[in-house]
Amino acid sequence: YYGYLTIVKPWLIFVNTQTLTSEQRLFYEENGFLLIKNLVSEEDIDRFRREFERICRQEIKVPGLVVMRDVAIAKSEFVPDQKAVSKLQDFQEDPELFRYCSLPEILKYVECFIGPNIMAMHTMLINKPPDAGKKTSRHPMHQDLHYFPFRPADRIVCAWTAMEKVSRQNGCLVVLPGSHKGTLQEHDYPEWEGGVNKMYHGVRGYDPQHPRVHLEMEKGDTVFFHPLLIHGSGMNQTQGFRKAISCHYASGDCYYIDVKGTTQENIEKEVKEIAARKYAVGDEITLKDTWAVRGRLVQGARISM
Repeated sequence: YYGYLTIVKPWLIFVNTQTLTSEQRLFYEENGFLLIKNLVSEEDIDRFRREFERICRQEIKVPGLVVMRDVAIAKSEFVPDQKAVSKLQDFQEDPELFRYCSLPEILKYVECFIGPNIMAMHTMLINKPPDAGKKTSRHPMHQDLHYFPFRPADRIVCAWTAMEKVSRQNGCLVVLPGSHKGTLQEHDYPEWEGGVNKMYHGVRGYDPQHPRVHLEMEKGDTVFFHPLLIHGSGMNQTQGFRKAISCHYASGDCYYIDVKGTTQENIEKEVKEIAARKYAVGDEITLKDTWAVRGRLVQGARISM
């Protein structure tokens, strides 16, 4: 023990270790994820669901919110309800949904991984639809760090909470344990016959023989995982929707990097093109700019983010 920090291995430092047991710390260190059962209350999850449905019915407009639709459904017809929506992204301006990012039961675990200065950087409510026969409800295996122009990776963590029972049948998360110990790999769109949803990049050349774990979860269960962990999800083979809510957190003393000349250049190019269409901004915008405006301080101090 070194005061407030526990150094387990040189590449991973746990902070405020009173919340985590030594077994939990070791499990995260070795596997890159940690599942906490029954963490978020049923009452909170039901409130998030009702807010999601209000947004889908277009009863409220949320500034900056990105509404994504499954390519197979969006091409057939537009239905202004939750059946067409596959994901809400960047809900930081919706007070009800953003409550998730500040829940004390979530933050006490986040603090263990990234320290007391906590920024909520990326928010999502995923509504995986029943597959329309094209397998487009799948999410390719990827590393979240591919999308982030900030470092260090060990000061970033995702909290992902099941809003209902999540199983292999309705497309639970699939993780490659221990893959977080590697480096950021090259990503691009997979060549899938039925098409692939916008921004769903996948790792090129990961080992398909690597052991994998299917994270089946109950309503309120929450998994925390490292941004280098290779993960994805299968298609939803049921008739219902599979909902989850998540937030990526970064330490307030993380720093931005220039992704030019790196494997992240392709995602910066795509993000700049989307920003240019949506907000009529020039080519001078960077990937860093798009993240800096989304980040929100939820605990402690915003130092360099």
